[in-house]
Amino acid sequence: MASSTVSRVRRQLPTGPWLFAAPGLLITGAFILYPFVSTVVNAFTDRRTLIPGEFVGLANFRELLGDDMFWIGLRNSTLYVVGVVPALVILPLLLALLVQKNIPGITFFRSAFYTPVVASIVVVGLIWVWLLDERGLVNSLLETIGVGRVGFLSDQWLLLLSAMAVTVWKGLGYYMIIYLAALANVPRELHEAAAVDGAGAIRRFLTVTVPAVRSTMVLVGALSSVAAFKVFSEVYLMAGPSGGPAGEDTTLVMLVQRTGTGLTGRVGYASAISVVVFVVTVALMLLVLRADRRDES
Repeated sequence: MASSTVSRVRRQLPTGPWLFAAPGLLITGAFILYPFVSTVVNAFTDRRTLIPGEFVGLANFRELLGDDMFWIGLRNSTLYVVGVVPALVILPLLLALLVQKNIPGITFFRSAFYTPVVASIVVVGLIWVWLLDERGLVNSLLETIGVGRVGFLSDQWLLLLSAMAVTVWKGLGYYMIIYLAALANVPRELHEAAAVDGAGAIRRFLTVTVPAVRSTMVLVGALSSVAAFKVFSEVYLMAGPSGGPAGEDTTLVMLVQRTGTGLTGRVGYASAISVVVFVVTVALMLLVLRADRRDES
């Protein structure tokens, strides 16, 4: 009796949804879960590219504490977050306010602002390298007006700032779209009521627009923080594989790539750096969410 009941229940369980979800689950397991678990395991080994390696405990993490390049990468990645995130939270909101109104020709400007988002980061990086090179267009114009050539790609801090500018320029359109969706849900009556009370454009922006899109600003802050801390392509293309002058512009992800690739790559050590990157990015998201909850309370 019991066995027949179990068989009947099994026949009644729906298998169709699992069949539809199976491809996605397999892809997620193969390309996300397995690499994540493998990276965490390798972080506690001395594995190299062609050598499986053995368990070494916390040796890789202890080595990180004495590695000058690790601290340089951590410094640059942190500075990248500090320099990029405020700009990507505020500027796209202002841009969205400019293109929000339906006026003739506004579609062209929306498309123009969004074009850098769909452009390849390699193409974008090469264009900016060409513009900021010692013999590039920007330096040629500066020399023409008597300012002289500036080492955008040879000075340690100017190179990092130039890479930040590329990140902000490329991300403006993406976050602008997010803000446009949020602004469409802001009741027009709130702006009209504030205008009746005598509030100007700036005051309406601070007292109506910002509170209405506050949750979206938190989302943009979280997304841009994680992306900025994991920056690779912009700095790699502009600074080169060496990470700029004496490697002073190396970021943590660049250090992972440099350390863990090649025939003699230290996969275990690179995995330890990757674990640190993961922990820091999770901490950044938790800090942003905690600050948001504290403001709400």
